[in-house]
Amino acid sequence: QVQLVESGGGLVQAGDSLRLSCATSGRTFSTYYMAWFRQAPGKEREFIAAINWSGSNTRYAESVKARFTISRDNAKNTVYLQINSLQTGDTAVYYCAADFRRSWRIDVGAYDYWGQGTQVTVSS
Repeated sequence: QVQLVESGGGLVQAGDSLRLSCATSGRTFSTYYMAWFRQAPGKEREFIAAINWSGSNTRYAESVKARFTISRDNAKNTVYLQINSLQTGDTAVYYCAADFRRSWRIDVGAYDYWGQGTQVTVSS
């Protein structure tokens, strides 16, 4: 079993920066891929970014790649999402997810475990 716990969300103003963290436990963190998704009210959960097991390869949704950075620290069993120049459209619950099959896919079904999410609210 794997546990994922997100943190770092909150109420911020447009233009601010935020770093989300996802702490994991339960299996060897360095062997699987990780990703961030988000879900805004009334919308489907959408892919944001993914990172491979070593951190040497990343992929992003086109809509966020200029402002979002995913990274990981295998020594701390933690993955991060740095968000710069926050916009009101970034308001959502942000989830981290683990992909044990290393599929490198961006659909929700490719991910085996999910955190409970952290709310990010951006005010204008």
